[in-house]
Amino acid sequence: MFKHLLVPLDGSKLAEKVLPAAVCLAGALEARVTLLHVIEADAPPAVHGERHLTDSVEAAAYLEEIGRRFFAPEIHLERHVHTSAMQDVARGIVLHEAELAPDLVIMGTHGRGGLRGLLFGRIAQQVVAAGNLPVLLIRPEAPSGQQPFDCRRILAPTDGEPSHALGLQIALELARAMGARLDLLGVVPTLNRLTGRSATTSRFAPGTSQAMLEIAEADLGQYLQKQIVHSKKVGVTAGARLERGDPAIVIAATAERLDADLIVLGTHGKSGAAAFWTQSIGAKVLAQTPRPLLLVPV
Repeated sequence: MFKHLLVPLDGSKLAEKVLPAAVCLAGALEARVTLLHVIEADAPPAVHGERHLTDSVEAAAYLEEIGRRFFAPEIHLERHVHTSAMQDVARGIVLHEAELAPDLVIMGTHGRGGLRGLLFGRIAQQVVAAGNLPVLLIRPEAPSGQQPFDCRRILAPTDGEPSHALGLQIALELARAMGARLDLLGVVPTLNRLTGRSATTSRFAPGTSQAMLEIAEADLGQYLQKQIVHSKKVGVTAGARLERGDPAIVIAATAERLDADLIVLGTHGKSGAAAFWTQSIGAKVLAQTPRPLLLVPV
């Protein structure tokens, strides 16, 4: 389970929206936290009326103040400023994954231009696609005021593939540590939602494709039931749903219907940032829900 949380900050109030999640997880998981600021090369002096942290001394003072304001003294808190200015802030964050050895990155995903737009948009995307660590993505819903972070109900979509077992394992461990309910979700696509070779097959042999989908649905249902039994054995209250449709749409809709506090999703992100954010179910889910999304590389 997560024992070292990395939280990149750019100095803006918008970036600070992720801090309640970091505080909550650090306390529940007894994890240490590293606040990170990467100096951006050729950065503007201000972003949307807020002072932009372009000086390492100022950035260090900012992280010190954030630590005092948000984190209790018993939380092991570290602060790190990358003083060498970097053109590619996302690359700087990914490089610090190796240097600082965290096991979870917590970032925001919303913004409008400037460094803030990069940090909460393209930079978050690149960190997910280029890094090797789970990334918790949080979309702040309001421009001001801190939103509380709670983790009473976790939604864990799964396709039953062994390669995605790590995402399900992390969801289970988080549910146990947070005392949360775990909701498993299996989604089998309809014929018109098939892609790639499966879509080609469905056009020429729709009956065969339909039969294969029905087999897949039955297999996934059995898999979900086994996971419920295992969850209860380790002390986690769990339930499961099996749906048909577009996976991303169903996941987002189910999260809203259940009022899930967190979605945990295993995802393949090694095809590059552009490909990841056009092809990944995780990216499509993120575009459709404001709920926190934990992406686990598999």
